[in-house]
This record gives sequence, C-alpha cells and structure tokens, in this order.
Amino acid sequence: MRILITAALVAAGVLVGAVPAVSAFVRGLLTSAGLPPAILTFAAGPPPDGKAPKDEADHAEGDGHDHGEAAAPKAAAPKAEGAHAHGEHEHSEAEGEEGHVKMTAEQIEGQDIGVAKAAGGTLSRHILVPGTVTPDTDRIARVPVRVVGTVSEMRKRLGDDVRKGDVVAVLDSREVADAKSEYLTAMVQSELQKINFERQQRLLASAAASQAAFDNAKAVFQENQLKVDLARQKLSALGLNAAEVATAQKRDEATPNTSTLRQYELRAPIAGRIVERKVDVGTAVGGTGDPADVYTVADLSTVWIELAVPTTELAEVREGARVAVKSGGRSAEGKVVFVSPLLNAETRSARVVVSLPNKDMAWRPGTYVTAEVETATDQVPVRVAKSALQTVEGKRVVFVRTDEGFEKREVELGRSDDDGFEVVSGLKPGETIAVANTFLLKAELGKSEADHDH
Repeated sequence: MRILITAALVAAGVLVGAVPAVSAFVRGLLTSAGLPPAILTFAAGPPPDGKAPKDEADHAEGDGHDHGEAAAPKAAAPKAEGAHAHGEHEHSEAEGEEGHVKMTAEQIEGQDIGVAKAAGGTLSRHILVPGTVTPDTDRIARVPVRVVGTVSEMRKRLGDDVRKGDVVAVLDSREVADAKSEYLTAMVQSELQKINFERQQRLLASAAASQAAFDNAKAVFQENQLKVDLARQKLSALGLNAAEVATAQKRDEATPNTSTLRQYELRAPIAGRIVERKVDVGTAVGGTGDPADVYTVADLSTVWIELAVPTTELAEVREGARVAVKSGGRSAEGKVVFVSPLLNAETRSARVVVSLPNKDMAWRPGTYVTAEVETATDQVPVRVAKSALQTVEGKRVVFVRTDEGFEKREVELGRSDDDGFEVVSGLKPGETIAVANTFLLKAELGKSEADHDH
C-alpha cells in the first residue's frame, strides 16, 4: 500500500514539474506498480522530432521487462540534421576530406608554391675532392728568343690581350742582319746567273756559243739557286719569312735613312693575355746565360682544376665524368680530361685534371676549390626533387595538384642523390606535384585536420 501511495505522489510531482523527469529504471518500477506509461512519457517531454523513443514505445506495448539503464542511450534524442553543439563550427567540403588542401590558383601563385610534372630522371653519385685552379698547359706559351741580340722595343705591357701573330717585341740582332744579307745577296746573284744562263742558251741555239760555255753557265746558275734555297731555309729557321725580307729591303731602298736589316720581330705564338714579362728594353737576350724568352702568354678562356684523389676513391673516377666546381659563392661545371696512372709516393693519391670553361675570366689560377666528381649515374622512371617531399605522421608524402588544390599522396622512395629521390610507388609520370614551398601545404594540411578533429 505504501508503494502505491509513493508512486502516486511521484507521478503527481512529475506531472506538475515539482519532480524532474525520472530515469528509465524508476519508470520501470512505476509501471510495475500499475502507473500508466503515458503519464511518464508526457512528463519526460517529447523528443525534438516529436516521435517517441523506440524503447519507450516497446514499454508502451506492455512487454513487462525491466531494461534498466542500458536502455538509456536509446532514449537520447537524436540531433537535428545540420545542428552543431556549442563550440563547434562548420567545415568546408574540402576540409572534410582527409588529406586534401583546398587552394585556388591565385593562392598558389601568391604563396610561390611551384608545381611541375613528375618525370623520369638521372640520379648522380659523386665524391668531394679539394683542388686548385691552374692554367691549361695546352693554352700557355712563351715568346721565345731564337737569335742573339738586344731588346730594342717592348710593344706589349703586362696584362695586354694579344692575338696570334701580333708583334710583341723587336730585337736588334747582327745574326739576323747576316742571315738577311746572305739571302738578299744570293737572290741578286741568282738573278744575274739566270740572265747569263738564258743568254748562253740562246747563243747555243744560234751556234754563236760553244757547248762548254753553255754548260758552265748552267752549272753556275744551279749553284746559285742552291745558295738561295739554303739562305731561305736559314731565315725560316730564325722565324723569318723570305718574301717579307725581300719586301722590307725594297722599302729600305725607298727610304735610305731607315733600315730593317738588323730588326727581328717577336710574335705571339697563341692568342691570349700577357701574364709575365721577363725583360726590359736594352736587355741582351739569346746568348749564353741570357733570357731565352721575353713574355708568357696564357689563354685563360679554359683553365684546369688539379685534383688529388685518394686511392680509396680513385677506382670510381673516370675520364669524361662531369665535375661541379665550387669556390665561395661561385660554381661551374667541367669534366675530367686526365686520370694519372701514377700515384704520388708521399700523398698516396693520383693526379686528376678537370677542364673548366672560364669565359668571364672569373676562375683565377691559384684559387682553391671544392670539386664534386660524378662517379655513377642511374636512370629512374620517376624522380622528384627533395624540396617536393614532406614528412607527415612519419611517412614521406608529396602533394599532387587537383582541381580544388592539392592532395596528400604517400610515396615509397628508392635511391637518392644530393638533389632528389627515386619514387618507387605512389606517383606516376605526368602527374603534377608541388615542388617548391611545400612546407606551406604541410602547414595548411595540419591546420585543416586539427580544425576537423575539433
């Protein structure tokens, strides 16, 4: 009886709002006591969608079972579609897709996010070796003195550019004067003997001269021809041109106060720059103990890099290999032109020579450099730059360009070099990926996923 009275009082309290809605367990007890379930359902209030919860509908059928608190979650009112709890905010469709970063073309350009198509490439392995810039020995020459004489003119100064064949200095030489005189005398004698020979030939034809006179004239003429040839060869040995000597003699005859007989012109053997001057005007040259050359000319448009490669790495170096040369903030590319088969007994290293273009003359002989010598190359179907890769949750990823922005794509990497990696799987050739400032995409991705989890 007490139970019935208590149940009646609780029900009344619920109806007037003095007692809050009871739990499913209490409702079960009240129902067992004979209280109509409709009263309790009304007291609890209708759900937002106006439909009775499934568990209470089951109780309304009078199954008589006690479900206890396990049935409470079923009685919870579902949220209306599109509703959010306090503190939540709406997410865009792109943000809702995991691994996507929504970004317009203008935003991509504004943040300097570079993109490029994935493609095959070459992976290069190399070794680092110190080196020194030296002149190319094939492009350096001295201006030699071939005769004994005295320097009368120095026409080029240190640092001047010269072309091949330019006159750089003039000597005064008695030896040259003798050689020129011998040739010019032989030429004059040859002309006279030629005239006499032709005259004897005509007289013999008209029976006005004997055969003996003709034979004698012929022998003298041929002898003088031989003297001319010998004198010409002597001039050539001194570096003189017989025709130029004869022409200069004719000019001297026209200007009696000027004589070039003793002059000997020194010419540049190659095009380049005067890098060394060894004599002054009035210096005796060519004799015993005298300077043997007056200038050094170097063509520095190409220089050499002298490397000393240790024996442990020598087997990997090949002639023709590409070499990246760096010094300070400057860099250039050359190639190996010589690998010495001999080892330095003291350093146990081999001499390796690299040919390096030097059009702007920036690489000066004597400069210390660092050389990256290519030792091997591997062709790979897909190669990406290191700047295109990011690490997300411990996995290496790239960002593939999509219509709405970028998609995070996990990739498997293979071999590598200093600049890039081989992609074994996860990326196909031709797909467009971000290759510059990809850390911005990683930051945007982390921000988007954090907002979504919130």
